[in-house]
Amino acid sequence: MDVRGWGWRHASRRAWAVERIDLAIEPGERVLLLGASGAGKSTLLHGIAGLLGGGEEGESRGEILVDGRPSDTMRARIGLVLQDPENQAVLARVGDDVAFGLENLAVDPSEIRTAVPAALDRVGLGGIPLDHSTSALSGGQKQRLALAGVLAMQPGLLLLDEPTANLDPDGVVQLRDAVLGSLDGRTLVVIEHRVSTWWHAVDRIVVLGSDGVLADGRPDTVLGAERERLAAAGVWLPPLDLTAPPPPVTMPAPPRVEADPLMTARSLSVGRRRKPFAATGLGFTLSAGSAMAITGPNGAGKSTTALTIAGLLPPAAGELVAGKSLRRGAGPSPHAWRSRQLLDRIGTVFQSPEHQFLAPSVRQELELGPRALGADTTAAARIAEGFAERLGLTHLLRAHPFSLSGGEKRRLSVATVLTASPSLIVLDEPTFGQDARTWGELVRLLREQLTAGRSIVAVTHDREVVDALCDVELRLTTPSSHAGGER
Repeated sequence: MDVRGWGWRHASRRAWAVERIDLAIEPGERVLLLGASGAGKSTLLHGIAGLLGGGEEGESRGEILVDGRPSDTMRARIGLVLQDPENQAVLARVGDDVAFGLENLAVDPSEIRTAVPAALDRVGLGGIPLDHSTSALSGGQKQRLALAGVLAMQPGLLLLDEPTANLDPDGVVQLRDAVLGSLDGRTLVVIEHRVSTWWHAVDRIVVLGSDGVLADGRPDTVLGAERERLAAAGVWLPPLDLTAPPPPVTMPAPPRVEADPLMTARSLSVGRRRKPFAATGLGFTLSAGSAMAITGPNGAGKSTTALTIAGLLPPAAGELVAGKSLRRGAGPSPHAWRSRQLLDRIGTVFQSPEHQFLAPSVRQELELGPRALGADTTAAARIAEGFAERLGLTHLLRAHPFSLSGGEKRRLSVATVLTASPSLIVLDEPTFGQDARTWGELVRLLREQLTAGRSIVAVTHDREVVDALCDVELRLTTPSSHAGGER
C-alpha cells in the first residue's frame, strides 16, 4: 500500500482534515496508527478503504494505491471496521449481517453457512442465535458483530478504527487475539488511542500530526526518540515499563453535600421489553456531589440501566424515585416527566453521539440548551464559546456536528448536556475516542460539575475514569445476579 502526498478536505470545511501524507506499508505489516483527536486518522483509513471521493463529498490531493491500483478499485481486498459500530450493521439479524459481505463476494452458500458461526464464535458472540436482532445488541456486542463480518471475508488488508472502544476488559483481549489469529500474513492497520492493547502486537507505529506523519518506526524506537513530542501532541503513551499499570490520575475529591438523595433505586429491574430483564435487583442512592460508575461486561444491561435512571425508559420492576431536590415540583418518577422538565434536571449523553445532535452547526448545538432555558443570544453564545474553548472545538463552531471526528463528536455530546447545567448527568462511555489531553480536560470538566453539587452516573469500561471520578461503583454481571456498592 502506498499513500503519496495524500490529503482530504470535507466539502463543508475550509481546513483540510488531513494532508501531506506520505506512507508506504508492506504486505503483512502490522501498523498502529496514532495521533491526537481530530488529527485525521479515521479520514486516512476511509481513504485507504476507497470510501472517499466525489465532488459532493470533498476534495482530495495525491493518491492512495493498494496492490499498485487506486484504493477505490480494490474494495473487495479491504476490510474496514468503522469507529461507530452503529453505522456498520446493515441487516436485521445477526447471522444475515455477518453473511452480507460474503454474499457480496459471491462466496458459495455452503461455505457461508460454515464461515458465519465460526466468525461469531471467534469474536465472542457464539452464544447468540443467528436470528437474534442486531438492534437488540449492546454497543460492545455491535462492535464485535462488525468485526465478525469483516473477519469472515478474510480481506488482504484489514483496517480497524478503535475496535475496542466500547468493550469490557476481557472483550478487549478476546477481540485483539481474534484479529491477530486471523491475519495469517495479511496486512493490519489499527487506530487505537489506548496503545497498550496493541503495542506488543504490531511491527510499526505511525503517528499523524497537523503537517502529515509526525513519527514512523518500530514501537520502541518511536517511544524512545519521540516520547516528549508525542506526549505534547496528546498521544496516549505506555509507561516506560510496559508491564506496569498506568500511573493513577490524582485530583482533589469534591466536597460532600449533605442533602436529600437525588434518586433512590430499590429492587430495580430494567429492560427494553417486559421480560427477560436486562438487569435485576439493583439498589443505589445518588447524592448531590457524588459520582457513580456503572461497570460490567458487554450485554450486562449497563446502557439500559443508565437510560432508566435518565427517565428515558420506564423501570421494568421495582422502584426508582427522584428526591425532592431533583424533581422540584414534578412527580417522583423521572419517566413521567416531560422533556422540558428533564432539561435542567437530568441530562443524558448517549453511547452514540449522533443520537443526540439536532442542529446544523456545532455553535447552534451548544446553544440549544441555554436557549431552551431562556438565555438570550449573547448569554447563549458566551456559554457555547466557553465550552467549545475548554474542549478544543472552537475552530469547529461553524462545522456540522456529523462532520466531526469520533472524539470530537463525543466531546460535543458531553458539552451539549453540560450547557443546560442539569442536576444529574448520565453519561454512556464519556471518554471514548479521546487523546490524553482531551481525556484529561473532560475529566476535569466533570469534576467541576461535582464540585458545583451536581451528580454523575457514568457507564464506562475506562478504569481510569472510575478511579479519577467515581466514589460508588455499580457492577453489573449477569441478568440474574447484579450487585453494587461502595468501592
